[in-house]
Amino acid sequence: MSDDKKHVDAAHIEQVDVLKESLGQDLDYSGAVSKSDPKEIALVRKLDFRIMPTLWAMYFLNYLDRNTIAQARLDNLESDLGLEGNQYNTCISILFVGYLLMQIPSNMIMSTGKVPPSTYMGVCMMVWAVVSACTALVHDYKGLVLVRFFLGIAEAPYYPGALFMLSLFYTRKELATRLAILYSGNIIATSVSGLIAVATFNTLSDVHGISGWRWLFIIEGSVTFGIAIISIILLPNHPLKTTWLTPEERELAHQRIVRDTVGMEENKGARAGFMQAIRDPRLYLFCLMQNLHLSACGFNNFFPTVIGSLGFSRTITLVLTCPPYLVSGVAGVVVGLTSGKLNERTWHITLSMGIAAVGFIISCITLNTGARYFSCFLFASGAYAVNSVILGWVSATLGQTREKKAISLSIVNVVANASYIYTPYLYPKTDGPRYLTAMSANTAFAVGTIACAWGLRIWLIRTNKKNRGDGVTSALAYAY
Repeated sequence: MSDDKKHVDAAHIEQVDVLKESLGQDLDYSGAVSKSDPKEIALVRKLDFRIMPTLWAMYFLNYLDRNTIAQARLDNLESDLGLEGNQYNTCISILFVGYLLMQIPSNMIMSTGKVPPSTYMGVCMMVWAVVSACTALVHDYKGLVLVRFFLGIAEAPYYPGALFMLSLFYTRKELATRLAILYSGNIIATSVSGLIAVATFNTLSDVHGISGWRWLFIIEGSVTFGIAIISIILLPNHPLKTTWLTPEERELAHQRIVRDTVGMEENKGARAGFMQAIRDPRLYLFCLMQNLHLSACGFNNFFPTVIGSLGFSRTITLVLTCPPYLVSGVAGVVVGLTSGKLNERTWHITLSMGIAAVGFIISCITLNTGARYFSCFLFASGAYAVNSVILGWVSATLGQTREKKAISLSIVNVVANASYIYTPYLYPKTDGPRYLTAMSANTAFAVGTIACAWGLRIWLIRTNKKNRGDGVTSALAYAY
């Protein structure tokens, strides 16, 4: 063990022992402890009040704008633009090409501290609002492909940036819950998007000669631009540079993350952080796990189509998309809460993805309307619930420096979202109503996610034992 590493471990042993003594509490198996200091509780409440509603609203609109195309498809988008064959699927996939290209560079920029994250994320939101609204102007396949590609580039900074921002302010026991609440913005956006579309199509179709799906893009893009302006004011920057915190609160916000980070090291810049991330082999298991998880969530862009296979009218189909997502939003928050409270990941992933697999199997084997609709609740709730658990695990395991944490989160997100390039092709119209290929693949993806979680659990247990064998007896340990 190098002298620098011994120094870092010694510092953490001292911090943890002092923390344990000052709080009068027992640490859990990973060295994490629940907060009890009134000042810290007040700080977290203040952070929650400012950060969470803002990021939630941004994510709600991020997903709403991205997936409006799924509702527009039910209002004659394909026929209006002359789309044929797999061209719609290509328009879904092309967004993620631009989306993947920008995520890692974006988080490298944010991690440097040279650009205020609040301003950066707010301006990016303004850009994606304008690009999304411009979808209303397209008249052919080529135009839709271009708009979707640039929308992916504009939206890319938000989600990995939001993950990084939350990891700067919340501890391991707090992060999963906040990520679950954040991710509910995605789920609620998907659940109510059909209702918003129904209201728009029924009231604005052909008003001023503009079709309903074009109005939908105009309205949602306009609302997004307004929220972007507000977000610049409300979002924080790095803990020591957030102006709406007092000097004492800034220092406390910084120190509580330092004392909760396993193997904390000095920040060395974005390039060094990138090299630290890609040299950590655990990163690649996280990438595989999250890729398999999001592959299992590939039904999202086709959920109205899957519900439509039950045989109802367009309006009823859009309304029926809402309840499964509302239930999955609640399930996600519950899983995030219990994962954070217990500081446990593996069993939460296993049970949730197991439930999702059961839902996918039911959808494969029956054409009974009630059973198939029930399966939608199972696979939506199970698959979406683990997102916060996996990403919180990434932050807690690969966060030795600020830059490494930011870049690790973005790399995992890039590899995971690559699934959205190929999963649309698992849902050709000719496979309806069962979508046997997609649902069978989703079952395999769910099982693969569970296998990765257990593999990582074993890996981290061995790492903790090795650290203790090296004489690091009181330091923080990796949670699993």
